Amino acid sequence: MADGRVALVTGAARGIGAATVDQLCKDGYRVIAVDIADTSTTPDGVAYPLATAHDLDAVAARHPDAVIPVIADVRDLDALHAAASLAVERFGRLDAAVAAAAVIIGGKPLWETPTAHLQTLLDVDVIGVWNTAAATIPHMLNGIDPHGCRFVAVASAAGTHGLFRLAGYNVAKHAVIGLVRGLAADLVGTGVTAVAVSPGSTDTQMLQATADIYGLQTADSFIASSPLRRILKPEELAETISFCCSRTGAVLNGSVVSASGGFVG
Repeated sequence: MADGRVALVTGAARGIGAATVDQLCKDGYRVIAVDIADTSTTPDGVAYPLATAHDLDAVAARHPDAVIPVIADVRDLDALHAAASLAVERFGRLDAAVAAAAVIIGGKPLWETPTAHLQTLLDVDVIGVWNTAAATIPHMLNGIDPHGCRFVAVASAAGTHGLFRLAGYNVAKHAVIGLVRGLAADLVGTGVTAVAVSPGSTDTQMLQATADIYGLQTADSFIASSPLRRILKPEELAETISFCCSRTGAVLNGSVVSASGGFVG
């Protein structure tokens, strides 16, 4: 059990983020669940609807005494500072942060990809992770148990593989891995650790969006890229992420955990 530990999770309204909130609560955490939860506008180039406030509230409703939902955009550093401060104000501590918020854009070769689409990927998938770290790490360093504190970024198999007509997404996820390695270096001697988790094809809205990019009817077509011969479940990734958040997860500091089922691209 988590023994009173507190986590902040971005991208918490659905997919891997929502499953991570569920798993952390199962493991005894209290959670600040953060999501943009806004369908009124979508970032430039994103071709699928984002999660809604109803989605976020549904996650919180499953854990009424353990989860506080917060609508915030990871591109907004001030909003993330407020969410991290809320964790300390309401629960007295912050032990872990999971940066799971991300978008995917693709469908064109690099030379035809609009710069605005690349900028969206950098703003959400990279700067969003950077902002999450910048807002949460100071609370961990100044908290009651820095040696038990963990920062976990959800990267992707796209961070170590080149994927067809997803060059911008490849750039963003490679950057997330570099960010985590640099953060781990900055944290030397503090007790706080940083790790990236790289999922493969996982049953989420983003995977269906990837299928749409490739003109596929269903995401089941991606089964062929996995030696497991199946699509991963968000709950499986959440268990891996929860371990990374634990005190025992310190052994993974600075590493990239491949939770891809053996993804071969």
